[in-house]
Amino acid sequence: MAGIDTAVLADWVSRFGAAVAEKRDWLTELDSAIGDADHGANMDRGMSAVGEKLAAGTPATVDELLKTVGMTLVSSVGGASGPLYGTFFLRMGMAAGAVSELDGPALAAALRAGLDGIVARGKAEAGDKTMFDAMAPAVDAFDAALAADSSVADAARAAAEAAAAGRDATLPLVARKGRASYLGERSAGHLDPGAASTAILFDTLADALAGSAG
Repeated sequence: MAGIDTAVLADWVSRFGAAVAEKRDWLTELDSAIGDADHGANMDRGMSAVGEKLAAGTPATVDELLKTVGMTLVSSVGGASGPLYGTFFLRMGMAAGAVSELDGPALAAALRAGLDGIVARGKAEAGDKTMFDAMAPAVDAFDAALAADSSVADAARAAAEAAAAGRDATLPLVARKGRASYLGERSAGHLDPGAASTAILFDTLADALAGSAG
């Protein structure tokens, strides 16, 4: 496939926003069990604000596009989701730089930087029952697929599958971070809403890259 330009990345963001809107009630239902019952509403509000911002025109460089997404999420999403997702996109943009498109390794480096930003802000580790449990396996799977000479689109699909598996693996976990940790053992038996939205993030990335490769 050709390079991953700002149009493809904007399509990813648009697909993510649409999927969050579609899954808003489900995400809120998940959060009602172990959180503040606002994850779906907060993410939908934030991604709607991002959509309005990008409707005025797609920035010319990857870093400006991702910075716009990140700053909008930080300023418009309540709770922990805004700072965490905002940091993810901001760090992606910083790693990508002022370029018009990315190749596979550059996208991998940007995703890794986004993950590192979430770790720096949230201090989460594997098994804490957070978005990290979906995102870290996804980024690792993306890297592994590229190393095995998979296409970028196939690597993104592998990442999406790993994120979904990571999301599902949060079901039996006892939360050790965030509002859910206050519930102790009662947090077990519920999917983590942040991991659920992260799985959507990577699923829509795979869809966007598949669409651009077609």
